[in-house]
Amino acid sequence: MIDRLDLPALMGIAEAVLDEVTGVFVDGLGSPGIHIKGVGDFATDVDLALENRIGNLLERRTGIEVHGEEFGGSAPDKGTMWILDPIDGTFNYSVGMPMAAMLLALTVDGEPVLGLTRIPLFGQSYAGHVGGPLLVNGVAIPPVPDSPLQTAVIGFGAFNAKAGGRYPGAARAELQRRLSYRAGRLRMTGSNGIDVAYVAAGVFGGAVSFSTKAWDNAAGAALVRAAGGLATDLAGNPWTVHSKSLVTGNRLLHGELLSVVAEAMPGLGD
Repeated sequence: MIDRLDLPALMGIAEAVLDEVTGVFVDGLGSPGIHIKGVGDFATDVDLALENRIGNLLERRTGIEVHGEEFGGSAPDKGTMWILDPIDGTFNYSVGMPMAAMLLALTVDGEPVLGLTRIPLFGQSYAGHVGGPLLVNGVAIPPVPDSPLQTAVIGFGAFNAKAGGRYPGAARAELQRRLSYRAGRLRMTGSNGIDVAYVAAGVFGGAVSFSTKAWDNAAGAALVRAAGGLATDLAGNPWTVHSKSLVTGNRLLHGELLSVVAEAMPGLGD
């Protein structure tokens, strides 16, 4: 099915759509989180407005259905589907912190084949599809270079140390502890999408996301692969929309990062 898709054309359409809504994103910085979805999880009015507008424009111009964080849609594991997170880093955004992004991916039978990450308040744009190259602010850049864990910056997903769940907070804290002296530096930006876009661009060497949501991870997985890096779950399986975590990195560092994961979180891989 991928062979029948004109990925460069679809990427161009998607970029144009995101261009059209960037002003809404920028103007809404600081919008309060008034739509409560769970403990510590909420959406702003801007989330809903952006998803509605982006989804309508994409479906009208491409004929491809959109699965979004706020309004859902058909399961994204069959056929061709856009997967959208209108504001990644919503907590940051709601308090006026500019570290937030729009994430958009195209998947085919659950595999990410195209990704776009926009960081409008920093004027940064990342886009790529299967076969590469990665485009940063519209300019093709070389494949992500190899770098060892000991000299790299690693993005790490936010967490509550007391939380339970599939990957308990205590296990995440242990991984963070071990990485603190194995990696060059750790960074917790509050946006998984930004972390992984920075991996694709070679700013970060790698990133770990514990999110189980496809809209948090699909765009980044596509970008990293377009840039020549690796995107898997915590157990090292290639990332798909069914994955319950995301580990990304350049080809050298990715294996080192998975080794530390295995040490810190034995038996907790996907």
